[in-house]
Amino acid sequence: MFYREAGQFKTSYSADESVFPILQDRIGIAVILGLAFVVIPLTATSFTLSSVLIPVLIFSLAAIGLNLLTGYTGLLSLGTGGFMGVGAYACYKLTSLFPNANIIVLILASGFFSAGIGAVFGLPSLRIKGFYLAVATLASQFFLSWCFVRVPWLVNYNVSNAIEVPTRTMFDIPITGPNATPMTRYLVVLSIVVGMTWLASNLLRGRIGRTWMAVRDMDIAAELIGIRLYRTKLLAFAVSSFYCGVAGAMMVFLWLGAAEADSFNINQSFLILFMVIIGGLGSLIGSFFGAAFIWGLPIVLKMLPEFFGVKIHAATVEHLQFMTLGALIIFFLVVEPHGLARLWQIGKQKLRVWPFPY
Repeated sequence: MFYREAGQFKTSYSADESVFPILQDRIGIAVILGLAFVVIPLTATSFTLSSVLIPVLIFSLAAIGLNLLTGYTGLLSLGTGGFMGVGAYACYKLTSLFPNANIIVLILASGFFSAGIGAVFGLPSLRIKGFYLAVATLASQFFLSWCFVRVPWLVNYNVSNAIEVPTRTMFDIPITGPNATPMTRYLVVLSIVVGMTWLASNLLRGRIGRTWMAVRDMDIAAELIGIRLYRTKLLAFAVSSFYCGVAGAMMVFLWLGAAEADSFNINQSFLILFMVIIGGLGSLIGSFFGAAFIWGLPIVLKMLPEFFGVKIHAATVEHLQFMTLGALIIFFLVVEPHGLARLWQIGKQKLRVWPFPY
């Protein structure tokens, strides 16, 4: 009833091709951003900010990075955790080399190191694809995990072999370290995620995004119409790894506060892949849905029985999480391969024509 585009006329191509052509969508985005930037920081508890919202935003950014490669370019990768680790370790080295630099600039700069490593390990995509490419990227995950453990230079020869986040300030406000408040870290993470999501949206709507999707749909036909496959695939690996590297740096510096090499193991790569599958391949909003769903699933499984007065052991909750997650992956692959994002699109379309039949 209220979600209609009747009467909204477009007088230019730019208006017709805008990200949110319907007025209600623009209003909805403004409301969501207002709630995220104003209402939530003032009303949410420190536990909610640190344990729920910040990790969901960080994993959403990592899922966007993998979605750019897998969902939009059609190249499967199992090295997401390793690329996140490259960003985290690069940011740690940059903070050591440039102690007076802005920490946000260093977090973003660490993504370029991850982009370079991702482009190197993306070279096999020039010759192989599908299952064989997945195995090649899996090898990169094992190699990077080995480097994180066996190369002490990455942690400045720290005895604990762990990343220890120093205190960094901006406008005399602590951003990282033990003195940084959850609200400050949440606002910084939210600003970076919103900005990089906007950048990815514009990237996908332009020439680069169209070439990625052409390679995904049929690489041979894309090459015949003039698209350079080698350059396109390597660029997809680089941009995807850049997003994953920034997410890894934020994960350590703006959430955990410290990390070991095990934080970026193969389980992390599979976790991000599951977020993309459940959220929806080839969808930016699906990356947010998948991250929120998978990260919130164990919280719901733990709180729901307690709401009815039933206490469940933490190990049982973990087992239920694995079983539920596996069942949901099978369900979405069979029933709705496009994930939660497709269900969201169907709901919006039904709302646009309601009360008429769809």
